[in-house]
Amino acid sequence: MDKPLAPFEFLLIGFEGNNFNGDIADAVADLLAKDLIRLVDVAVVTKDANGHVAILEMQELTLEAAAAMRNLVGDVRGLMSESDLQEVAQSLEPDSTVAALLIEHRWAGTFANAVRAAGGELLMAERISGDVIDAARETLLAAGA
Repeated sequence: MDKPLAPFEFLLIGFEGNNFNGDIADAVADLLAKDLIRLVDVAVVTKDANGHVAILEMQELTLEAAAAMRNLVGDVRGLMSESDLQEVAQSLEPDSTVAALLIEHRWAGTFANAVRAAGGELLMAERISGDVIDAARETLLAAGA
């Protein structure tokens, strides 16, 4: 039997004004190099000011964005369908871009395997943004002052 997969996450990273240039590629490459994640799929979806949608292939990106992203796509499996990406496009505001990434959290694999081996099961998982935690900490600090 193949090794069980770690948890997956679908990320949408938005860019106003269609200013996607691939600058996030270095940070993603660092996570890949440290084997913290596996990039399963990546796509760029854009909507122009007139509402026209494009799902961009590498050759359709700007030269700098394509060069940055090209180094990341070695493990791409094509799991995001055209339908998935059209649904993403429908939610975009005009004159904006989204980088869609499907990643496997390899860092969590060892823990997930230990939970399964112990007969446990995940009952809930919820991501809480850093902004929410920062606001809660500020509230607690203000209340304690």
